[in-house]
Amino acid sequence: MKTITLPLPELFGIAVTRGMLGAGVALLLCDHLDRGQRRKLGTALALIGILSTAPFAADVLHRAD
Repeated sequence: MKTITLPLPELFGIAVTRGMLGAGVALLLCDHLDRGQRRKLGTALALIGILSTAPFAADVLHRAD
């Protein structure tokens, strides 16, 4: 098993982006907002989570080599 060392701010950034992705998916699945608001907010958070996770994932994979 490989060990990867990440600075604390980078680890925090990964956690925040994963949280945004989870919140976006949860909003897409919940029934507390009307359909239009829920879809817009959920889609926006999910896309932000996905797009902001990609650079972190690339960095972690690069460090694993």
